[in-house]
Amino acid sequence: MHAQPAVYGFTSTFFAKSLKNRNLYRNITIYTPMGLTKTEGFTKSQVELAAIAKALGHPARIAILQYLARQKSCVCGEIVDELPLSQSTVSQHLKELKNVGLVRGSVEGPSVCYCIDEKNWNKVKTALADLFEDFDPKNCC
Repeated sequence: MHAQPAVYGFTSTFFAKSLKNRNLYRNITIYTPMGLTKTEGFTKSQVELAAIAKALGHPARIAILQYLARQKSCVCGEIVDELPLSQSTVSQHLKELKNVGLVRGSVEGPSVCYCIDEKNWNKVKTALADLFEDFDPKNCC
């Protein structure tokens, strides 16, 4: 599992004059990495699990993982056919899943084939089970 630094963004509207004296308004988003001090004091496994939870925080990524989990082999272009998203959007979601180690891809000719990374999948499965197992309802207020 690879922990990626958290990234926060904010959108700002700015005004610009065009060459033809028309007023233009544009939205830009500026992304900044979360400072390393924000993760200090947490264990490596907590930081990694948080990165995975963030990657799981989009329904398209859940759908991709569900689709890949049902397949018996690596999948290339079929993922796009399964989702109501463009190729580029699916690629971005796959990149996020690959960054946290849930998915791996291999280049085969002009296409990239994806599948579940079984080793990391099982690590995440265990980490989530351990997290939920820690709860004791007798200790709740």
